[in-house]
Amino acid sequence: MNDRELGCAGGQFMDRGRMNQNGVVQPLLTDLYQITMAYAYWKSDKTDDTAVFDLFFRNNPFHGEFTIFAGLEECLKFLDSFHYSQSDIEYLKQTLPEGIEHEFFEYLGNLTARDVTLYAIDEGTVAFPRVPIIKIEGPLIIVQLLETTLLTLVNYASLMATNAARYRMVAGKHVKLLEFGLRRAQGPDGGLSASKYSYTGGFDGTSNVLAGKLFNIPVKGTHAHAYITSFSSIGELKTRLIKHKQTGILEDLLEHAVRHRSLLSHLLDVSTEESSEGELAAMVSYAIAFPDGFMALVDTSGLLNFSAVALALNDLGYHALGIRIDSGDLAYLSCLARETFEKVAERFKVPWFNKLTIVASNDINEDTILSLNEQGHKIDCFGIGTHLVTCQRQPALGCVYKLVEINGQPRIKLSQDVEKVTMPGNKNAYRLYSADGHALIDLLQKVSEPPPAVGQKVLCRHPFQESKRAYVIPSHVESLYKVYWKSGKICQQLPTLEQVREKVQISLKTLRNDHKRTLNPTPYKVAVSDNLYNFIHDLWLQNAPIGELS
Repeated sequence: MNDRELGCAGGQFMDRGRMNQNGVVQPLLTDLYQITMAYAYWKSDKTDDTAVFDLFFRNNPFHGEFTIFAGLEECLKFLDSFHYSQSDIEYLKQTLPEGIEHEFFEYLGNLTARDVTLYAIDEGTVAFPRVPIIKIEGPLIIVQLLETTLLTLVNYASLMATNAARYRMVAGKHVKLLEFGLRRAQGPDGGLSASKYSYTGGFDGTSNVLAGKLFNIPVKGTHAHAYITSFSSIGELKTRLIKHKQTGILEDLLEHAVRHRSLLSHLLDVSTEESSEGELAAMVSYAIAFPDGFMALVDTSGLLNFSAVALALNDLGYHALGIRIDSGDLAYLSCLARETFEKVAERFKVPWFNKLTIVASNDINEDTILSLNEQGHKIDCFGIGTHLVTCQRQPALGCVYKLVEINGQPRIKLSQDVEKVTMPGNKNAYRLYSADGHALIDLLQKVSEPPPAVGQKVLCRHPFQESKRAYVIPSHVESLYKVYWKSGKICQQLPTLEQVREKVQISLKTLRNDHKRTLNPTPYKVAVSDNLYNFIHDLWLQNAPIGELS
């Protein structure tokens, strides 16, 4: 039985792995005004009021037309552990303004998320603006207190997963992607989240060892320039012997490498004098340490030394893995490296040399990969750091958390900026599919409305533009929301990280290619039912002030 073993009681699933929660995520990880509002609600005798909040975003990131929803499991962990400790209460007594009644702190100390119900789309699903990705129902005070923490758990996770998914699409399915961003991330928590959600979005591994341990993500890495420059000559090699993989006999790896370097010098038309003896010593040293995992950092001149050491390892029954290029013209150098490996494979009758892995890293972003694709690069794997983990093209997703119903009465936020007008009331969301299996449109309806039916004409309307409307006859209808938390328990079996990662790719395949393209993607349509459209606009007129001309 592993730490994700599930026990079921009364149809409710409890995931033991959920207990591995980030200790920073707790009720005090919030904005002060959430707690001051809670007191004002309490003082106004609103403890029995119930509310519905929608968590959604207004625009897709990175000038794209889709977003990957991530962070749901962390939200559920937070709900499961939500409780103000005694030290939390003591801190709040010292921090909040004077005059707050003692009974309020007693009230806070007894709060849990037991009476909260959380609806959400599945983690790893593509999501679109204005469609709530999480819907929260429950006592007004508690669901208000959840706001900031839920937003911080969803915002970066979804942004990171989306960024990673975009890199995966431009790189293609046959190129490996590794996350190398820990040292450039926004602190330790940012680094761990980046590793987790880049893997969710489609990356194949990380250099972050702790992320590997915590999330069971494959960990990959080579060595730094420091290792190469720590050697200045062959004389510094203190260990030159290595056991033959099959016979176990000790042999001198350097001797084999020097012999091969002389032969390769003629084949590659590179003088041995042009290659660094310190670099050769470093590579021999590293190869002795990792004979079955020899992956070397090289520049143009380093190909001679790498090939010599790789052939020396081959003499002793080992196969090198490949090289990492970290500077220069990546397209040119990768083509040169592949050409070199093919020459060596043919000359020395070592077919596996053709398949040596070429890894590239060096401040790579989405546009870099697109450019390299146009140049016909020969790179097998990209190591991506800064631009990935910091999401430099757009550092925030902008999820919001808005009140849409209180005590069964709808609430609407009006604004001169139509984009900021909220869609009131408790709603359900459906995804309508065409006969070819592609998603056509997301439809929001009032919860009192029957769901759209397969083969039946549905009027879909733009929420704010009267003339934009269309009939849709869906071949498949997907109800987007599931109850994930109710009565203090998780109500769905939580997927593993691998399953969420797979869900991302499955969900992306339901979108047409024009929605996913990098340049000028076609906007995906989000609509409301005719009933909800009329409801929104009637409420808008009721709440909008009437001006006066004089």
